[in-house]
Amino acid sequence: MSEDESTNADTVAGSGDPSMRIFIFKSEASPDLRAFGGDLIGSRLPKQFKPWRAVGAIGPNQNPPHNFSRDAIECAIRDNGFQLWRLSKKAADKD
Repeated sequence: MSEDESTNADTVAGSGDPSMRIFIFKSEASPDLRAFGGDLIGSRLPKQFKPWRAVGAIGPNQNPPHNFSRDAIECAIRDNGFQLWRLSKKAADKD
């Protein structure tokens, strides 16, 4: 594999490049709890809040919901495998 091919493989894998696809999950155990993860199955999401259900995705050039920082989300996914967040009571009631 050439150096260029290696760089492209890293980008696709979400190695910190802004092209990372971010998946959004909802906890079935705690309905107001959401998570961002780096893979569609949520393999690194906290087990104490499972089952998790994928409810959306953020494409490589899209902004996250609620004005969340994409950089902070990507950093948390790289470091911890996920980032948790809660819907406000008002938003959770609509969901």
